Amino acid sequence: MSLSDSIELSISGPINVSISGMSCSDAAEAKCPEMPSAIEREVMSLFEEFRDPLLRYAFSFGIPMHDAEEITQEVFLSLFRHLQLGRSRRNLRGWLFRVTHNLALKQRYKNKRLGDSMDHEEALVETQQDPLPNPEQMVSFAQRQRRLLAVVYALPDADQICLRLRAEGFRYREIAEIVGISLGSVSISLARSLARLMRADDAC
Repeated sequence: MSLSDSIELSISGPINVSISGMSCSDAAEAKCPEMPSAIEREVMSLFEEFRDPLLRYAFSFGIPMHDAEEITQEVFLSLFRHLQLGRSRRNLRGWLFRVTHNLALKQRYKNKRLGDSMDHEEALVETQQDPLPNPEQMVSFAQRQRRLLAVVYALPDADQICLRLRAEGFRYREIAEIVGISLGSVSISLARSLARLMRADDAC
């Protein structure tokens, strides 16, 4: 047998190189971390898109920020279970806000029972104020914000909720589904709230 024949025979069989008892395929598998599932990727994408709006919405119920953050996390855990169970994907945006709405209401009720309160109006004004170059303009802006916030906080709870959902870009029908009231009630609520805000702004 020639040298070339020997080489050909030696490489014609299966090649199985091992590293410390591990085959090449096993080694490659060990180096590659487990990829996230399609549901995990979808939830992560929705988290990036809706985390801040949901956090603002939960905080608008007058609960402390740490509670709002906990609720937001719980909402996305609920979403993960919802999708894992193969439930409806119809209008997931509305679903997220509806779950946030219910959890925030429960948390607010719990905090009231425990006597947990905070100066929510002052905290909200501080987070919403943008720095302005002119000190007089800053004072005027802050006063206007306080007047409008006072009007908002004087509204009934249902009107406040409709107004905040509208500010997040929801349509009237979506607000009705989230809050659990009729479409007509949403229209009346928003018209009443906007009229009060416009009167307060004109008086500024």
